[in-house]
Amino acid sequence: MAQRHKRFEVLEQRPVNQDGFVTEWVEAGLMAMGSPNDPKPSVKVADGKIVEMDGRGRDEMDFIEIFIADYGINAALAEEMMAKKSVDIARMIVDINVPRGDIIKVFSGLTPAKMAEVMDYLNVVEMMMGIQKMRARRTPANQAHITNLQDNPVLMAADAAEATMYGFAEIETTVAVFNYGPMNALALLIGGQVGRPGVLSQDALEESIELQLGMRGLTAYAETVSVYGTENVFVDGDDTPWSKSFLASAYASRGLKMRFTSGTGAEVQMAYAEGKSMLYLEIKCIMLTKAAGVQGLQNGSISCIGVPAGVPGGIRAVAAENLVAMCMDLESASGNDQTFSHSDMRRTSRLLMQMLPGTDFICSGYSGVPNYDNMFAGSNVDIDDIDDWLVIQRDLRVDGGLKPASEEQIVAIRNKAARAIQAVFEELGLPRITDEEVEAATYAHGSKDMPARDKVQDTKGAQEMLKRGITGVDVVKALAKRGFTDVAEAVLGIQKQRVSGDYLHTSAILDDDFNVIAAVNDLNDYSGPGTGYRLEGDRWTQLADIRQAIRPEDI
Repeated sequence: MAQRHKRFEVLEQRPVNQDGFVTEWVEAGLMAMGSPNDPKPSVKVADGKIVEMDGRGRDEMDFIEIFIADYGINAALAEEMMAKKSVDIARMIVDINVPRGDIIKVFSGLTPAKMAEVMDYLNVVEMMMGIQKMRARRTPANQAHITNLQDNPVLMAADAAEATMYGFAEIETTVAVFNYGPMNALALLIGGQVGRPGVLSQDALEESIELQLGMRGLTAYAETVSVYGTENVFVDGDDTPWSKSFLASAYASRGLKMRFTSGTGAEVQMAYAEGKSMLYLEIKCIMLTKAAGVQGLQNGSISCIGVPAGVPGGIRAVAAENLVAMCMDLESASGNDQTFSHSDMRRTSRLLMQMLPGTDFICSGYSGVPNYDNMFAGSNVDIDDIDDWLVIQRDLRVDGGLKPASEEQIVAIRNKAARAIQAVFEELGLPRITDEEVEAATYAHGSKDMPARDKVQDTKGAQEMLKRGITGVDVVKALAKRGFTDVAEAVLGIQKQRVSGDYLHTSAILDDDFNVIAAVNDLNDYSGPGTGYRLEGDRWTQLADIRQAIRPEDI
């Protein structure tokens, strides 16, 4: 055997070399951007209707393309906007003298192939400049995953309280066992409002159950309504663009905020990429979302991140898909959720594409729990990375949506959340939560530190919640009866949002006083240095004051 170079022996043990990489394979769709099989941009309009799009007449279009042609492109502007050179549109995105509204107007008349061509002219720094200008809401925010291996409700409530005290504007759960869904939703509703009044919560389940929980006031939003860029993937899921649009209307009509989910690589992963580039297919998903009238999109490859991450330029394509969503004037929950690399350097470089310029939700799932407890398959960052995140904010003076908290504050808020859900379970006749569990949840790192619960009784209790028709109002009454009046008021505040509908606006979140912060009243107005969202004043003081910093009085 030939002698090995010792440096290469060392390199092969590095975390990055545990990752998977492939060369481009056009026919299988393993190409991030600019596939030779991507169609050439074109459009023809007759009698106010698009009759040709990207080289295909209406009789050749699949149902995604028909939907986009009829509802996703402004036919009155299409020929004018398509006549602009792609490189000129790319320069408009970067040019601080071109207002955001002008870009949105241009993109309203572009076809999928044209948008893909525009993105190919931008490098990642230019994409980040575009993201800073094009995100819908002026103020960036963040979302957390709150789950655990055991579907333990008291731990989930405590973790939700901790996450929202750190500043997450949205929290999302799912299940290890499907039947736990209603109980997990209840845990997030209570724990989230303990940590910060006004936080929005959701429970990612099968769509009919998700909608049912929302209608009962146990959740406030939904985002796991997936759309795809090829017809075969849609058909495999027993869906069409029209059925997804109907579902979106069902959520909105019941006062529930929602967004679609898509991401580069989904079609490759499901073996129906049609030899097209990942970005081109993702752009079709983004345009479909806009065409359906949905206010936002969770994109950034999401659960398919391993696919683009394995090909050349894949992380660039992920930034491009976020930017396209923003250029379509959609809320962007920009990924950074599922883990994809063993390398801390790679994980951070992927994150910075969204963290530095800021997005509506930098992570559409920062793991607010240790990754071993994350039922969304683990996140790019988890609760053990929280100090790193807070220090990066401080180092670079960027707002990543989070804020420091002391150990004393976290312990107190976790204990309050655990006691609150203990009280609600008792009032609603759900399986008992013991004082021992409350104590354990107060100090736990994760589910490994919790006493075992009777899973049979818990699953029965969760299903009983559905049978008995327990609603958010029942939770309010239980909290108030047991003395948690401030939490009861906060949960009631979430119920009121369902009636007002104000948080259905693009990129809406709520502040601690339940004021809506959205693109209608907090529109991104970045136009170069000294404009747009600036990290300053009390918010900068708050983010700079990490607990580890030595103060003058300490010396």
